[in-house]
Amino acid sequence: MNQYIVEIEHVSKSFPGVMALNDVSFNLMSGEVLALLGENGAGKSTLMKILSGVYLKDGGTIKVFGQTIEEMNTKKAQELGIAIIHQELNMCAHLTVAQNIFLGREITRYGMLSVKKMNEEAEKILTSLNIDIHPETIVGDLAVSKQQMVEIAKALSCNAKILIMDEPTSALTSKEIEELFTIIHKLKKEGCGIVYISHRLEELENIVDRVIILRDGQFIKSMNYKDTSLSEIISCMAGREIKEKFPRVTCDLGGEIMEVRKLNAGRMVRNINFKLYAGEIVGIAGLMGAGRTETTRAVFGVDQKENGEIILDGKPVKIEKPMDAIKNGIVLVPEDRKKDGLCTKLSIRDNIALPNLDILCGKTGVVNRRKENEMADKAIKDLKIKLPNSDVDAGSLSGGNQQKVVVGKWLRRRSRVVIFDEPTRGIDVAAKIEIYNLMNDLKKQGIGVLFVSSEMPEIMGISDRIIVMCDGKITGELKTEEATQDKILKLATSFDKKTELKS
Repeated sequence: MNQYIVEIEHVSKSFPGVMALNDVSFNLMSGEVLALLGENGAGKSTLMKILSGVYLKDGGTIKVFGQTIEEMNTKKAQELGIAIIHQELNMCAHLTVAQNIFLGREITRYGMLSVKKMNEEAEKILTSLNIDIHPETIVGDLAVSKQQMVEIAKALSCNAKILIMDEPTSALTSKEIEELFTIIHKLKKEGCGIVYISHRLEELENIVDRVIILRDGQFIKSMNYKDTSLSEIISCMAGREIKEKFPRVTCDLGGEIMEVRKLNAGRMVRNINFKLYAGEIVGIAGLMGAGRTETTRAVFGVDQKENGEIILDGKPVKIEKPMDAIKNGIVLVPEDRKKDGLCTKLSIRDNIALPNLDILCGKTGVVNRRKENEMADKAIKDLKIKLPNSDVDAGSLSGGNQQKVVVGKWLRRRSRVVIFDEPTRGIDVAAKIEIYNLMNDLKKQGIGVLFVSSEMPEIMGISDRIIVMCDGKITGELKTEEATQDKILKLATSFDKKTELKS
């Protein structure tokens, strides 16, 4: 078929203090999977929100199926067959799966909502996509990975001719990713044009035909995927050569900082035992649903413990809520930055200040604005957060820069243990390296770093030691030098051989 179904020419878009897109041109053919790549803040999501009618362009032209669209809006985009799966999940948590899928397109009978029909149609859609989720399940009760699959089903239920996928695999398991790729190949054969945005560059070879790269809101290059290399793509994205994907530092191992003994919290945290030493990075590996996130939440005091002990610097500490953990020098960068890590309607400065009010307030309880500004400015500088100023809302930043703000708010405390849960999810290669360097800096300061990751190369590339979990229990521990993907996967799937590490 190979006809241009989308033609964007000389489009620009600015926000207060930021030129998000500057004279960008872009095109998409029918039956093509096009990877739209760039660092966080490059303008990828902004360009796609303009195409899908979420944002209005400031200038330029948009043609869809040869028709010039003067003012694109979400209703017009839907009529044209444009569907978008956003990076940040956009579900109504209190509604069922079926209600979310048909939100805004509800099925009615005699003027009444037909719940039965919507459930039946939703089940057909989910079954056709091999998604094992009941249509009457409340979305808020689903894991993030399952919510992502519902988002995909919702987009595809509209019979989209142009499908935009913004980081669709960021919360999916390996099996779910394979199922998604099968769906993509099916849609491609049917002539659907797909724009695929991802920071997981290694997965592109399975689906992508062509690559367009943006940098700092400008078009950089278009190329056929088969005619390029990952190193060339990364260099174009960053504007420089990235020599080392997983920077490591070697330090002398210090004394024991934290020990977790016989920790139990719900079904997914069962008899957890491990130690963490000063100047050490410990990775927690495992499949989705292994209990990794639940373990970090229990240690940090988010989830109630049934029993167990946390020993800090040789002394038992009582952690019943996050403030107890923070006061004892244990901090957490959560998996869901938007839901649990940020107040998106507050400024960057406020987000960084909030967990540090005990430091910023004097005896009178009044915030020292000079200290607050210095704290925010230092975090922005150290983490290279891209923003016009510290007064902008956290919700207006790209995903990667939001993650940096979540990290930045903890750097001003004299923490003993820093826990990262999926710290590089949805951020670009260069930003990932900045997070790795931050972990290394903490390590050099004698801080204990514990981090959860679903990316095997990351776990093996950054950790000094790897703890593997399966079905709520620890199934093994590996030193990095002896770890292989096969060994980790074997332990991660040892459902019948769960063990406890002895204290």
